[in-house]
Amino acid sequence: MENLDKSYQESLDFIYSFIDFSMKRHLDDSHRFFKLDRMRRMMDLLGNPQDNFLSIHVAGTKGKGSTASLCASGLRAAGYKTGLYTSPHLQEFTERIQIDGEQISRQALVDLVARIRPFTQQVPDITTFELMTALAFLYFQESQVNIAVVEVGLGGRLDATNILSPLVSVITPISYDHTAILGSTLTEIAFEKGGIIKPGVPVVISPQNPEAEQELLRLAAERGSPVIQVEQAYHLSITSHTLRAQEVAISANPGNPTGVLSLANPEIQISLPLLGAHQAQNALTALGALDQVRARGLALSSEAVRKGFEQVEWPARFEILRESPPLVVDSAHNGDSMTRLRQSLDDYFPGQSFLLIFGASADKELDAMLNAILPRVEGVITTQSTHPRAADPAKLIEHIRSFGLPVEAHSPAEAALARALNLAGERAGIVVAGSVFIAAAVRDIWLSGKMKSASRGV
Repeated sequence: MENLDKSYQESLDFIYSFIDFSMKRHLDDSHRFFKLDRMRRMMDLLGNPQDNFLSIHVAGTKGKGSTASLCASGLRAAGYKTGLYTSPHLQEFTERIQIDGEQISRQALVDLVARIRPFTQQVPDITTFELMTALAFLYFQESQVNIAVVEVGLGGRLDATNILSPLVSVITPISYDHTAILGSTLTEIAFEKGGIIKPGVPVVISPQNPEAEQELLRLAAERGSPVIQVEQAYHLSITSHTLRAQEVAISANPGNPTGVLSLANPEIQISLPLLGAHQAQNALTALGALDQVRARGLALSSEAVRKGFEQVEWPARFEILRESPPLVVDSAHNGDSMTRLRQSLDDYFPGQSFLLIFGASADKELDAMLNAILPRVEGVITTQSTHPRAADPAKLIEHIRSFGLPVEAHSPAEAALARALNLAGERAGIVVAGSVFIAAAVRDIWLSGKMKSASRGV
């Protein structure tokens, strides 16, 4: 075991030894570096494994990970050996590459890295994410998955995953994020996200801002891609919710047919463990994608999809770690996702006061996030993850003070959570947001039991 742990760490060190844009604070010029030539070269050297399994390709600003996970869970419940490739990970690198809900083993990763290592010398300037993606696709091929659900890393048009020829492309809601790379307008960002739309391949589109929608429809028309706009093709209703699940009903809209016999005809009712109205929308988008996959030859039943959606796991997305007083962790990290978080707090905890534990990346648009969430909280504790791009908590205080809220800085995350628990007592809830890394850190601390002695209620 000790030897495996050492080999595993050495393999991770090798993967991260390449150009890793996720670790850079300043990305202004990185768009010049993104291209598919290196990825195509690497995949040629590996025998183009991406051509040996079916796929669903998912892009978007928010909700793409949840949507991808829902698709994969539905396919798995239908009996298909299903790969899932997502990023970033919460705790362990192996979370990024899964088959049927099981993470790639450390040994399998070590073996794959050893095999792929010589080829990296033949692909100058290959990036960390390109190498990760190559590893995932090789693993999926050699494990003989029937289908893989693949989440875009950044953007879409020039993302390493965009060498796929999928059964269906999926684009979840687009909002402002990574503007230094993807563009400063929603039209520019939609152009990059819409780069995954392939000629003749259907594209399922979540509800969008009109500006982004117009650009996506233009790209689809230009490429002759059938379009399924889920808000027109289906009817969605949330009939009730608890702190454990929300009851969702989806039916195909006869007035706006998808062009295929829908899994939601008749109505499909789902007890969805992912909370919040936005997650119901993600389930709607995932069902639209599975409808298109079914039309292209995969046998899927409404019962299997319902079962798969009800079994989905996607942690740190409005995840309630403690119900009373509430402790909620969420990966919201831009203005749009913070708005959704605020709405979910109102829906699930009306009238409940909250303290916010907030950490963010230094390159994020802080004002958009703070404008969205601060009116819903009564105080803030800033903190910092171990990620190289994490913003200084003291500098975050400067942004927050203008809102007139009490604010303190405490690092690391253990200290921030301990202080929040002390301030909140039995009265206030705690919500953690601003960065997937902060959400992951607090989640890990809480679930490890390190803070149970400081907690009240369960």
